[in-house]
Amino acid sequence: MSTFHKKDTGHRDANLGGPGYRTNKVFSSRSYSTSEVKLNCWNCKQLLDTTPSFFCDSCKAIQPPEEGTSYFRILDCDYTFTLDTHKLQKRYLQLQRTLHPDNFSQKSVKEQEYSESQSALVSKAYKTLLKPLSRGLYMLELEGMHLKEGTDSVAESHFLMELMEINEALEEAQTPEEVNKIGQDTKGKLADLTELIDTALHEGKLDTAKELLTQMKYYASIEEKVKAKLSDFM
Repeated sequence: MSTFHKKDTGHRDANLGGPGYRTNKVFSSRSYSTSEVKLNCWNCKQLLDTTPSFFCDSCKAIQPPEEGTSYFRILDCDYTFTLDTHKLQKRYLQLQRTLHPDNFSQKSVKEQEYSESQSALVSKAYKTLLKPLSRGLYMLELEGMHLKEGTDSVAESHFLMELMEINEALEEAQTPEEVNKIGQDTKGKLADLTELIDTALHEGKLDTAKELLTQMKYYASIEEKVKAKLSDFM
């Protein structure tokens, strides 16, 4: 049996505006009007007031994850590429302090299972939203777009040539100073790409965002190689 509440949550807040921005409003065939989807506590059957609901306000029982809820909602973050990572981390730590399985070792088996599911989901959401690359790829996924493996064929030749030159320079670097210079240049490229991707997503230019995220993927790989190279000098 699934440990997920089933509901249609949408992944964007209503106050963000802009074309294509969805809310968690759904059409009710009973009232013929839009209404918030409401869920009941599995334990006391009272209505849950918040979305997502980690605990019941009435009986305080932990709730199962709500199926389809976006990571932005789970971590109470604005649906934006340039989100506040300090707020993200604060919310993550707050949730893990309350949801961690150690807190439910004396509870029922069901509550232990819900705790494990919620804690794992929060960790996955945090890791996905923490870094710009994984965050951007996730935002594309929410829009039905995916960045496939083996993207060399779609990258422009001059871009691939630039990457080759950077990798060769990194491989030939003999001092920490040389490696740091490559690292700083790469960090600058990533910062520029972050701004461009943010603009593309904000304007709904998903194909452009996808191309830019492909570039970010390569530069992020170089950044990791820089870190590995610097560790060799230690």
